[in-house]
Amino acid sequence: VAKRYTSDHEWVSYDSDTSVGTVSITNYAQSALGDVVFVELPEVGTEITQGDQIGAVESVKAASDI
Repeated sequence: VAKRYTSDHEWVSYDSDTSVGTVSITNYAQSALGDVVFVELPEVGTEITQGDQIGAVESVKAASDI
């Protein structure tokens, strides 16, 4: 399973055996955001292309696209 990081403190891991990807934010981003109040992610099974916006995260301090 390979994990790749962005300069925006997001990461994605992809398991080529199962064709399943996992997206998250780093611990640093979690600390900087504070309390998360809303997360929008695609439905399980949605195919995405590299570079696509796939969701959003909002906290008491900021909002960001994923």
